[in-house]
Amino acid sequence: MGQDRGKYDFYIGLALAISSSIFIGGSFILKKKGLLRLAKKGSMRAGQGGHAYLKEWLWWAGLLSMGAGEAANFAAYAFAPATLVTPLGALSVLVSAVLSSYFLTERLNLHGKLGCLLSILGSTTMVIHAPKEEEIDSLEAMAKKLVDPVFMFFATLVVIVALIFIFVVSPRHGQTNILVYITICSVIGALSVSCVKGLGIAIKEGIAGVNVFKNPLAWILLLGLVGCVSTQINYLNKALDIFNTSLVTPIYYVFFTTSVLTCSAILFKEWEHMGASDVIGTLSGFLTIIVGIFLLHAFKDISVSLATLAVSIRKEERGGTPAANGSAAHTNYELLQDESTEDMEDRGLPFDSVSRRNGAMTSS
Repeated sequence: MGQDRGKYDFYIGLALAISSSIFIGGSFILKKKGLLRLAKKGSMRAGQGGHAYLKEWLWWAGLLSMGAGEAANFAAYAFAPATLVTPLGALSVLVSAVLSSYFLTERLNLHGKLGCLLSILGSTTMVIHAPKEEEIDSLEAMAKKLVDPVFMFFATLVVIVALIFIFVVSPRHGQTNILVYITICSVIGALSVSCVKGLGIAIKEGIAGVNVFKNPLAWILLLGLVGCVSTQINYLNKALDIFNTSLVTPIYYVFFTTSVLTCSAILFKEWEHMGASDVIGTLSGFLTIIVGIFLLHAFKDISVSLATLAVSIRKEERGGTPAANGSAAHTNYELLQDESTEDMEDRGLPFDSVSRRNGAMTSS
């Protein structure tokens, strides 16, 4: 009976983790659709500081979808091991990319698809090799961890970086650089996850009969969580409003996961017990993520697909002998650029007028 119950729990946790990814991935699409509808109505966009999205039902549907996904993800940990649930969170990236290509007519070229895949593989590798966090069963133990000098330095550094990005970098480069808003969401997300862990401990103590309402730490964690989540929602909306959803989702996942793993390692001293294989696996996963991010950014404005590659190969074969000194590669690049230009001209958009920010055509 114990083995059968273990199997049922495993599959229940697996189903919850997959459904969580579907809800979270779909929430990005619903929010983006709501922001696009507001843009058509002429309302001030979120990227310009507007908050008209609070009156758009599609945006609220996306928020509820994300809430359902997070709730399912939280429940999944009660049934299945974390080594299964956490990597499956990467499925939300695939769900968002696929749905955006169908419902938002956003194009993700071959390099972007490979970058998305590498980002998921790298993040999964990091999670698999990440050390297990130290068990904390009371708010008193959590308080000791939070006042640790190393964590205090990390938390102070996170707040300073977030404030610099919010008040200095964001007004200058937020509209043109996709990493600005995502960085703000990610670094603040590390602190929000710490608050969630602390509140989870408080809830467990409350169920056990301990009066946690008299503990100031519980209220501090609650206020910190509200502030962090509000900041994340605000700047994530700006990123979704300006940039391509197929780019925002994987980059945010990678940055957020890396930030949370770093915070957990510092707060719970996890790296002290890592073996050599885990260190190598974590570093390999991180390098894989860097390569994926590079592919997502470096070639996002070039229309490259398997079909265009096949056409370029056929044209090169008809041209006779291959060109020397790298001119063949230059010819292929020109061909891909010409085909991208022709495709945009067929839609009435001159190539030179296309914004460097992928997705600007859709948002407008």
